[in-house]
Order: sequence, then C-alpha cells, then structure tokens
Amino acid sequence: MFRRKGRIYYRRRVPTPLCGILGKREIWRSLRTDSPTVALRRSRQVAAEVEHEFEVARLQVGLPVDQAILSASMEVGAAPSSANVPEPSPVLISRAATGPTLRELYDAYMADPTRDWSPRTRFAYETTRRIVLAVLGEETPVRSITRAQCRDLIETLRWLPRNASKLYPGLGPVEIAAQSRAAGRTDLINAANLNAYLNKLGGVFNWAVKEEMIDRNPAQGLKVPDPMLRRDKRLPFSIPQLRAIFAAPLYTGCQNDGHGYARPGSLRPRNARFWIPLIALHCGLRLNEACQLDVSDVRVIDGIPCFVVTEASQVNTTDKRLKTASSARVVPIHPELVALHFMGFVARRKRAGETKLFGEVNVGATGYRSATFSAWFARFAAKAGASSSKTCFHSFRHTFRDALREARVDRDIALALGGWTTGGGGGAAGSVSDAYGSGYRIATLCEAISRVRYPGLDLSHLHEAE
Repeated sequence: MFRRKGRIYYRRRVPTPLCGILGKREIWRSLRTDSPTVALRRSRQVAAEVEHEFEVARLQVGLPVDQAILSASMEVGAAPSSANVPEPSPVLISRAATGPTLRELYDAYMADPTRDWSPRTRFAYETTRRIVLAVLGEETPVRSITRAQCRDLIETLRWLPRNASKLYPGLGPVEIAAQSRAAGRTDLINAANLNAYLNKLGGVFNWAVKEEMIDRNPAQGLKVPDPMLRRDKRLPFSIPQLRAIFAAPLYTGCQNDGHGYARPGSLRPRNARFWIPLIALHCGLRLNEACQLDVSDVRVIDGIPCFVVTEASQVNTTDKRLKTASSARVVPIHPELVALHFMGFVARRKRAGETKLFGEVNVGATGYRSATFSAWFARFAAKAGASSSKTCFHSFRHTFRDALREARVDRDIALALGGWTTGGGGGAAGSVSDAYGSGYRIATLCEAISRVRYPGLDLSHLHEAE
C-alpha cells in the first residue's frame, strides 16, 4: 500500500508472463480511504480480487493455475460462487494442465521488459531459439520436455558444421546434423559454441522456473567437455605475424583503401583499417571499443592525449556499448601512435565535422561495428600471411597484456589500462577496496603504457611524413 494525494492505494506488480495479456506492468486500486486501519482491512479483499484476475489470465494463456483462487468468491468470507468463474473450453483446460508451448515460453522470455538486451545478446538468443524450436518442436509443451530430449538436442548440436546454413541451404538443423554425420564432417562447431547454446537454453528454463511456468529446468547442468584450455583458445600474435601485418601493402603502399588494400600501389591511406590494429596493439582497446569511438572520445587530459572509453557521448550518439562496467576507462595514447601522427588524423576528422572517429566502419548484423571489421581483418591477415587457427583480431589484446607483463607494469595498473576485471581471486575484501579512491592519475597511466615495447617489430616505415 502507498499514499498519494491523501488517498491510500493498493499496488501489485503483474507477473511478467501476464504483462502482455493484461496490458500493464502494475495494478493500482484505490482503497477509498485515508485511514491506514480501514485501508488494511480493505486491502485483503482487493488483493483477493487481483489474484483472481491473475488466475483467469493464466488460464486464458494455458499457464498453471491455482484452482482454489480461481474458484474463490470475490467477497472475502463468502461461499464460493460459480458465477465468478469463467467456463474454460476443453482446449484451455488441456493447456492449463500442460502449460505454455516452447514457442510461447520463448515469446514471453524475449518480451520480458525487465531484461536489458544488447543487440548482440538478443541476436545470440534468437539464434539459439531457432535451433531449439526446430529440434524440440515449437508446439511442444514446456512441462513435457525431458532431460533425454535435451540430450538429443546436444547430439544434434554436436554434428552441426560451421556455416551450416550456407553449406546446407533450406535444411533444418536435424537434417543438417544427419547429413553431416553421414558424411563424417570434421568442420563442426566447437565445444565452447555448443555449450553457449546450452547455457542460453538453460537460462530460458531457469527464467520459466522463477515465473512459475515449469517446476524444474530439464537442461540443468548439461554441457560437453571442452578439451581446449581457455588460455590456449586465443594466442598473442608472434613477432613474425606482427611483421607480416604491418608490412602488408595497406601499410607500405596499396592501390586503394577499398578492394585494392592487398595489392601493392602508391597510395598509403590512413583510415580505420590503418589505425585500428595499431590502436589495439599499443593501447589494448577491444575491437568494438576502437570501432565505436567518437571524435570527442579523444581528449587531452592533464596535458596528455587519451582515449576515453565510455558509453556516454558528448554528441548525443547512442550506439556505444561496453562489455563490462570495468571497461569504462581512460587510456593514455601510446607515444608510438603520437609519433605516427595519430593526433593529426583526429584533428582532420574534427575539422571535417565528423561525429565518429571511424565512421566508415559500418554497423553489422549484431548491432556492433566490430562485426564487419572483424570479418575484414580475418581476410586481411590471411592475405598478409599472418593468420593462424588460434589468432584473430582479439589476439592484439593478448599481445598487449604480455607486453605489460614484460614491462613489469603493476598488475592493478595493467588491469586499469585494459579494462579487465579483477576477477574473483581477491575475495570480498578485494572488491570492496577497489571501490575506494578515484583511480590512478593520468600521468601514472601514461608512464606505464609508455613502457610497452615490441622488440623485433620495426615500424619506422610508418613514421614518414603524411
């Protein structure tokens, strides 16, 4: 209960699955009094009426219902009256017993207004949804799904090849898995991706348990063993790989910054494709952090040029997203980038009235600019002779972290520069202590990042005047 303008009201949150049915998130009822004592007595009857409304709505969409509440009279203390109970059809009675279908569960989960979906997360759940519905069946009652069916899903996932939709257009995942298995394919999705599908399905089932749609999660704890250690999944770039990358025509002279980036020529364009790998190598920014930078995110703070990595914008853009809360940080610009005339590039973008520092990098299907750049970089690395099975653009982050170690940079400063979390090793006391103070001075961070070096990598050919 709460008081507003002299009156006392009863307020009740609408359960998430019923928001769409009732068209509201909360129910308010005036208790028509300003007396707390009277309001308390009346609130019991109003609460009973509201709960009755919820049960009727649950019955209409096939959710489990409490027959005692559904059959209760609207008058507290009175005998049950059948006039207050709607006559459900046989179909509704059947669905009330079985609960929602798998498709209805996913619809409710994806429409939950309490969840903050990033474009990438929504895309990932939609991908999982398509596979799960195709394998387990859209109209399958959720309460009938068994653990054996979830294991059948695993068996289908195990035989799905990478780029399955391109290799087998027009076929569903069950048919694709069968043909892939018969052909003895080895280009299958890895254990990490398979477990990611299971994790997302488990999240949907856990949500359904909390919302009282089902009693248990049939996929609880299911996963396949991953033979590859986490630290071995992505490796840093080796010095020979870095030499190959920065000796490619894009950096020594190419035909153009478009399709001719890999063919030798007289042009040396300095745009996103030129700068973003250098920024990742020397400042440790994640790919999307670099791709989404506004021009105004390059600022001089305490006399030191810096990248301000943030979701906030000084120019009212709304497309920036960070991986974690600790990703928000200030990173001094490495002296090597300054020597390569990076600040001159920024000044030209500003004079041209550009909002984004790398506006030519388009937003991908997942809603992130990094998606399109990552695909391009994979092709670039292959043409430069710098690709390997365990390196990708993110390897720049691993390379930068190793360089911080080699430079004997204090661990806490290294974590601050890279936007890494401190992890769980420090315990509660460590997490509390991290909240004290305002962080490192820019001069301290600048001194640390200036010590990052890559012995054996010569970039002198990039120091020529623009």
